[in-house]
Amino acid sequence: MKHNLLATAVKLALTGALAGSLAACGGSSGGSDSAGVSSGTSVGPVSGFGSVFVNGTKFSTDGTVKSNDGIEREDQLEKGMILKVRGDWSGHGEGKARTVSYDDTLRGPVTSMTWDAASRTGKIVMLGQTVVVDGRTVFRGATPGFLESNATGYRVRISGWRTAEGEFRASFVGARADGVEFDGANDVEIEGVVKDLDTSAQTFTINGFLIDYERAKPEDGFALEDLANGMVVEVEGALSADNKTLLATEISDESDWLGGEDDDVEISGELYDYDEAGQLFYINGVLVQITTNTEFDDIRKSDLKNGVHVEVEGEYRDGVLYAEEIEGQEADVELEGFVESIDLENETLMVSGVKVQLTTSTLIDEGDDNERRSRVRDIQSFKAGDFLEVEGYQRSDDGGYLEAVSVKYESGDPSGCAELEARVSMTDLGSIRVMNLEILPGAYSLAGLDLDEEVELEYCPTGAGEYDLSGSPEQ
Repeated sequence: MKHNLLATAVKLALTGALAGSLAACGGSSGGSDSAGVSSGTSVGPVSGFGSVFVNGTKFSTDGTVKSNDGIEREDQLEKGMILKVRGDWSGHGEGKARTVSYDDTLRGPVTSMTWDAASRTGKIVMLGQTVVVDGRTVFRGATPGFLESNATGYRVRISGWRTAEGEFRASFVGARADGVEFDGANDVEIEGVVKDLDTSAQTFTINGFLIDYERAKPEDGFALEDLANGMVVEVEGALSADNKTLLATEISDESDWLGGEDDDVEISGELYDYDEAGQLFYINGVLVQITTNTEFDDIRKSDLKNGVHVEVEGEYRDGVLYAEEIEGQEADVELEGFVESIDLENETLMVSGVKVQLTTSTLIDEGDDNERRSRVRDIQSFKAGDFLEVEGYQRSDDGGYLEAVSVKYESGDPSGCAELEARVSMTDLGSIRVMNLEILPGAYSLAGLDLDEEVELEYCPTGAGEYDLSGSPEQ
C-alpha cells in the first residue's frame, strides 16, 4: 500500500451518534425479499453462538451436529468452522435450522508453516497441500507464531475453502500436539480433485499427494468403480510409514456436496475458475451462474476475479447456483487501536477515534478463551482499554464508520498509539476526513491528496479526543 502520512494531528470529528438503524446491518436475505422466508441451505463460517450465527443469520438449533469428524454437539463447534445449515431464514437475521453439518476440509500432521506477524499472513503445508492463513483465520490450540516455530510437533484440522491455485484458504485452524488424536475421527482427511488415476494399482493423486485406495470403503452410496479423473472426492484414512501416501479407508464423492434441488442457497468463499465470457465461476466446487438479474453489493461486476472473497445468494437448480445477489467480502479497512467507549444498544465501539459498527456477521475472536459461547457475551465483554485488530468495510453514511468483519483481541502499544489503513472520504481547504476522523494538515501539504486515495496513519493520543501522528511521512 502507498503510505501517505500527511498530517501532524488527527482529531475526532463530531458527527453525532450513529443511527439506530445501523444495528440492522449484516442481515441475510437468502435470495428472497425482506418480508419473505427462504428455505434451503446456508454455508459459511460460524461468526458467533447462541445458537449459531452463519452468513449473518442467527439460526436456532436443537444442539446437535451431523459430522463424521468427532463433532456431534453445538458446544464442540468453534468460531470460524464452516457449517452447512439446512433450514428456514428471514431477511431480518433470524432462522431455524433443521440440520447443522460440519466436515473438516483437511486433517493431519503439519509439514511446515510460515507466518508474517506484520502482515498477518502465512501458509501451512500439510499432506502435500498448501493452506493460506490470514488475520481472519481463527486459531485454536496454538497461536500462529507458536505453530510456525513448532510446526512438525502438531496435527491440525482445517476448515476452509478451495482456491483458484489448487490451494486452500483457512477459516479455522485447530491444533493439537502430535500424537493427540481428534476424537472420533480418522487420522487423516483430504479433499480435492482426482488426478493420475491408476485403476490397476488402485491409486490416484490429489494435488500431487498419493492416495492408495486398495482397502477403501465407498461412502454415501458412491461406487469405487465410478472414480474418474476430475472428480472431487473426500478421502479419510491413515498415512504410510514414510508419510508419503494416504492409505484410504473411506472415500466419498464430493462433486455435488451441496445437494438438494430448487433450494435457496447462500454460500461464502473465494471464487475461482472465473469465466468472464460465460459469466460463470466456482465457490468451493459449486458452479455459480451470473444472470441479467444478479444484483451486486459491495462489489462491482467488473471487480470479479479469481481469489476474490464473496457471498452468493440464489437458487440452486440442476447442479448450478443461479446468483440473485453477489456481495463482496474483501475488507478494505484495517484498524489497530484501543477501545475508548462502548454503545451496547447500537452495538458500536469507539476504537482510537474510529467508530466501529458490529453486525451479526462480525467475527469476534477472543483467542483461546472458550468460556464465552454467546454473541451477547462477546459484545458485553468489551471494555475500555482493550486493544483490538479490526478488519472491515469503510462506510460513508452517518458521518462515516467502519463496519467490522472481524475483531480480534491483541496486545497493544503501551503508549496508546494506533494504526489505520483506509481511504480518504472527504476533502476541503483545511483538512481531510477518513471515515469519522478529521485529519489536520499541520506542517504538511494536502495538495494532490484525492478523494478515495488510500492512506496509512500511525497516530498517538494527546488528550481531549485529539491525536498526533508518529513517525515521518512516506509518499
